[in-house]
Amino acid sequence: MLIDIFDNSVKALIDPASELTKVASGFMFTEGPIWDRSCQMLHFSDIPANTMYSWSAATGVTVKRKPSNNTNGNTLDHAGRMLSCEHHTRRVTREGPDGIEVLASHYKGKRLNSPNDVIVASDGAIIFTDPHYGLMEGLGGPGEQELAFRGVYRLASGATEPTLLVDDFSAPNGLALSLDERTLYIDDTIGMHLRAFDVNDDWSLSNGHVLFEFPRGLDEGVPDGLKLDKHGNIYCTGPYGVWIISPRGEALGCIHLPEVTANLNWGEDDVQTLFLTASTSVYAVRTLARGGYGRVGITPSAT
Repeated sequence: MLIDIFDNSVKALIDPASELTKVASGFMFTEGPIWDRSCQMLHFSDIPANTMYSWSAATGVTVKRKPSNNTNGNTLDHAGRMLSCEHHTRRVTREGPDGIEVLASHYKGKRLNSPNDVIVASDGAIIFTDPHYGLMEGLGGPGEQELAFRGVYRLASGATEPTLLVDDFSAPNGLALSLDERTLYIDDTIGMHLRAFDVNDDWSLSNGHVLFEFPRGLDEGVPDGLKLDKHGNIYCTGPYGVWIISPRGEALGCIHLPEVTANLNWGEDDVQTLFLTASTSVYAVRTLARGGYGRVGITPSAT
């Protein structure tokens, strides 16, 4: 495995000699990896194939949900229920014992664009990005963009309509909360940057600023999926693979992958296996750092 080392501190997060393993392949475009400790499986989406899969070393790949409504990002809530961003239906859903429940589909009477990625805060609130990609042919669309912006929303626990947090992104995509939940990170796929916002006590955002600019013109990937490790370092997909960025916005390293990488998440019992969805395949690599609490989609009781 090739790792660009920009700062030697990255060697404490991942061994440069670690091997990248392809655990599954043959898909159309993989996304939304989430480790489910209750069944010891990785769930992930294949958006254009309209299918959600599960994988484990013991059973290999099995179909979890088909059709999946062109689901993209997934996470687990604190009860271990799967939350999904469905492109085709333009909604955020929750899977429970009684089936699929719609949590968010409209804002002020207009349909959401195409929810993309989702996280859950410690208070149970759901935060999700809503760019336009699901309106494109082959990803659930085409469809009309009813809202005049591409926003990021918070759905409070028990609420029936989300609250708009920010609306000035070209294409908000991956997102993560800092471990103390005082900073919200969001990347912009078209803007090719990562932004950071202060989270106020009332959940309003302030002091939004560009924390990191990704190199342009490489045609080898864009900022997309985003997660944190237990130290608060940011792991964001981008050109060539996965960029490791400090909370201060310093590039520490870049893990190269052989395919364009869309998303990532930690899994397994020690939360030190980083699973990566990359175009037609799913890869895994062992890390020295553990995935960050909560934001990796693992319920509090599991960490």
